[in-house]
Amino acid sequence: MSVLLVGTLDTKGVEVGYVRDRLRAAGVPVLVLDAGVMGPPAFPPDVGRDEVFAAAGTTAEAVRAAGDRGRAVALAAEGAAKRAADLHRQGKLSGVLGLGGSAGTTIGTAAMRALPVGVPKLMVSTMAGGQVRDYVGTRDLMMLHSVVDISGLNRISRAVLHNAAGAMAGMVAGRTPSVSEGVGQHPLAHARGSPEDKPLVAATMFGVTTPCVEAARAVLEAAGYEVLVFHATGTGGRTMEGLVRDGLIAGVLDITTTELADELAGGVLSAGPDRLTAAGEKGVPQVISVGSLDMVNFGPPETVPERYKDRLVYRHNPSVTLMRTTSDEMAALGQELARKAAAARGPTAVMLPLKGVSAIDAEGKAFWAPEADAALFGAVRAGVAADEFDLHINDRAFAEAAARKLLEMMRGVKQD
Repeated sequence: MSVLLVGTLDTKGVEVGYVRDRLRAAGVPVLVLDAGVMGPPAFPPDVGRDEVFAAAGTTAEAVRAAGDRGRAVALAAEGAAKRAADLHRQGKLSGVLGLGGSAGTTIGTAAMRALPVGVPKLMVSTMAGGQVRDYVGTRDLMMLHSVVDISGLNRISRAVLHNAAGAMAGMVAGRTPSVSEGVGQHPLAHARGSPEDKPLVAATMFGVTTPCVEAARAVLEAAGYEVLVFHATGTGGRTMEGLVRDGLIAGVLDITTTELADELAGGVLSAGPDRLTAAGEKGVPQVISVGSLDMVNFGPPETVPERYKDRLVYRHNPSVTLMRTTSDEMAALGQELARKAAAARGPTAVMLPLKGVSAIDAEGKAFWAPEADAALFGAVRAGVAADEFDLHINDRAFAEAAARKLLEMMRGVKQD
């Protein structure tokens, strides 16, 4: 198996060659992928640009003739992603390392996002000092700031690139047999019968629903399940849904569906319109609750949109401002949750804690608003059957009931 080294050999050939040589000196096999298009490559690659653009349904010559740099980058990213996925399925790829500016980062990280969690991914980028959400996506992708532009070798770029090669060499050498996949196998899918072969449960959590999820996790782990807890920050929800679609999850404890509120009201932690759909589409058993639907997330107070200037807000910390959802918003959220739950193909239970949906939605707390909560619960009831509890979401009895319900449903579903 080899590290796939991604770069544009017409503009970054010297730097790519330097990293290739450092990896080989560390005993790491390397395949160089050339995503360049304009000038000739600095040296012959292992995966040439013709092969890359063919994977995107075109040719390097056609892309060059079009003279559209933005389109060329998009096609190179598509082709690099497909070739990386192919190499992984063939069991030839141990990790991906890329280097570049904005275009090279777009191409390199596309290849990395095409691979499952667990495959080492490292991008040396001039863009790493800024907003990297779109580059990282939902994968375990590391961004290393290049400090200087990737334009020639100097005392700074040599140090950064040398460290990048060493980091990748360490990651691929350090992958243990328990997480090393076979040909075409996901790194998180252990071989049947191994000591770590516990069915996986995905759970969603916020700081204000932590007591619930922690208590439920204890019940699930005692029953022989491994629990993956996802922070419901947008990326967390998308990552969980992706693993469900990858077929790795035996059950979902979706306690904290707060990302729906951010999607509705324009908060910063939306997971997109497809949140709360993967388990239903795949027929995976799921317990759904309404954790933290009382809040929409923004950054510091000055980032709250002007249209919300008269709303009730709570300063969670200097970087996070929470806005209380209204009765109308809670009703809309209840309708959406019920619609998605009712459409599920597999075992699904909706559980409602009638005494509050977060740590600050309780009697005497900042977001306690019984009328708004009632609007949520009423909308859910109108759209789907729900189990109701005269408890707060963080009461141990509610958490344990949710865990037991999921166990019951999972035991009734044959696992592959």
